[in-house]
Amino acid sequence: MCGICGVVSISRPEAIDEQVITSMASSLIHRGPDEWGLHFVRPFHEGQAWVAFGHRRLSIVDLSTGRQPLFNEDGTLALIANGEIYNYPELRPLLEGQGHRLATSSDCEAIVHLYEELGLEFVNKLAGMFAFALWDAKRQRLVLVRDRIGVKPLHYCQIGDTLLFGSEIKALLRHPLLQRRINLPALYKYLSFEYVPAPETILEGVKKLEPGQMLVWERGEIKLTHYWDLNIAEDDNYGLKEEDCIEQLEQLFERAVKRRLMSDVEVGVFLSGGVDSSLVAIEAQRHYPQPMRAFTIGFEDPSFDETQWAQRVAKQCGAEFYYEKLNEQKLLDVIPQLNQIMDEPMADPSVVPTYLLSKLTANSVKVALSGDGGDDFMAGYVTYPALKLIKYYQVLPSPLRHRINQAIARLPVKHRYVSLDFKLKQFMRGAGYSSEIMFFRWMGSFSDEEKTDLFLPQLREQLSTVYTYSDVIRYLSQSRLNRDLERILYCMIKLYLQDDILIKVDRASMANSLEVRSPFLDHELVEFVNRLPSRLKLRRFTTKYILKKMAERKLPKTVVHRKKKGFGIPIGRWLRHDLKELMTDYLSAGRIRREGFFDPKVVSTMVGEHLKGSKDLRKPLWTLLMFEMWYERWMR
Repeated sequence: MCGICGVVSISRPEAIDEQVITSMASSLIHRGPDEWGLHFVRPFHEGQAWVAFGHRRLSIVDLSTGRQPLFNEDGTLALIANGEIYNYPELRPLLEGQGHRLATSSDCEAIVHLYEELGLEFVNKLAGMFAFALWDAKRQRLVLVRDRIGVKPLHYCQIGDTLLFGSEIKALLRHPLLQRRINLPALYKYLSFEYVPAPETILEGVKKLEPGQMLVWERGEIKLTHYWDLNIAEDDNYGLKEEDCIEQLEQLFERAVKRRLMSDVEVGVFLSGGVDSSLVAIEAQRHYPQPMRAFTIGFEDPSFDETQWAQRVAKQCGAEFYYEKLNEQKLLDVIPQLNQIMDEPMADPSVVPTYLLSKLTANSVKVALSGDGGDDFMAGYVTYPALKLIKYYQVLPSPLRHRINQAIARLPVKHRYVSLDFKLKQFMRGAGYSSEIMFFRWMGSFSDEEKTDLFLPQLREQLSTVYTYSDVIRYLSQSRLNRDLERILYCMIKLYLQDDILIKVDRASMANSLEVRSPFLDHELVEFVNRLPSRLKLRRFTTKYILKKMAERKLPKTVVHRKKKGFGIPIGRWLRHDLKELMTDYLSAGRIRREGFFDPKVVSTMVGEHLKGSKDLRKPLWTLLMFEMWYERWMR
């Protein structure tokens, strides 16, 4: 796993400054502390491009000769890559059979030679998680590519004919051409989603390359194309019987796990005790030549802790169990560091335990498998059964619904893990909206009505044409799906998975120089699951139905069917006690007024209501706090 960055330009040779490129690469040292490499191309003729590449390497495969950039035989192609090409063992003999001489044992060298053979169609032959930049000197062409699911990040910014790119925004911020201006519509969306939907970022002019997308820069012009997209089934007319589907799912899952054990260093596994990570641990240990190290973090609060389940699975599969119980102080100590880890604001608090789990794991191994993706592709979140429940609620007579709303609003505030009052109040936020919008209102922070009051009057006119859920509409219009579940799955993958979950795991793990691999994100496994009928994903109120059927072959039913927990932390309570001083400092009227986005009176009222306990405003206040902490670190 690595960090990449670079610049290409025709009219601005001063943009290719060695000190600047070195600084850009140095900002990514956490992604690759083992080695670094720079590559510069200066034009021989007028009109040709100036090119600079920077690379930081975390050595996983080919420890001795895998330093980047990597080149083809005559040196006319140069590659810097972040990620792993899992089908490299199959690609290498094919390329050698076509006459190519591979100079290293690096899995990423296959990319260069595939491009020589196939041109821009080469990416369709790659299986893995990756983000890379390839310079073609003959064609004066830069190619940027991100993997199909979006496991690895890549950002870019075009300024005239000059293109900057980097694994993280912090690399781009080291370049003097980039001006630091807030993307106001992106901030507006962030407050609702708790992250900024791709392709936008919080900074004007900076974009995210989308999953399954390729950017081609030629002589100052860029062209964006999608080489892959999700294809979720639209009906239940699927040829395989249920038992055959389970069998095929198991075979694809086994291959996905085996591929992700490819490494020249030891591989470990994240183990929460939930069904997804337990399946990964069981399957990985079957194919690993020694007892794997399984890593778990626990919590002192029993309503958040899952340790006993993780330990049970580790014992069953014969893995070595590594465990750390986190007291509240260890969790709290991470929060001031978040503005360095996250160079774009994101308000998913589970980044805190994810970071600490990665830190624990990185003390022993460089690579860990995870269970990420199982919930996203197989309807695993508790919000999916809630979709059925709300339909019953919406057919109730209006006076009865009104009385229910009032009763829920009067429920006292509790701060246990996803307490009943919190779930019910979030549930009611979705009533009256389409199923797709409802999901994001359930999971997000500010409603449009709340944001109208929050922003200063002089900004409201600029934001009047911004629709919070325009990305939902955009994705649905290109998917042509009709059924509720399929439409929601598509949007959740396109938004929540790619712009929250994958970003959170990437930043939290890479901050600790740890590579995380997710078998459930194998694109061939995903393509199979996407073709399955809805009834095999959500059966009545049973989430991940087919995955649990497969899991029953490998795990005790008590593990498979126990109540799901996430990586929760008691944000609501902390904001009233341990984080009170931090919150009141960052959300003080003076600070809010100086920055000029939000109404200080509205923010102060929110803080006061939460501190008094009259309202549970954990999500909007945490979302504001994460923005303010980010703003202080990256915009001042």
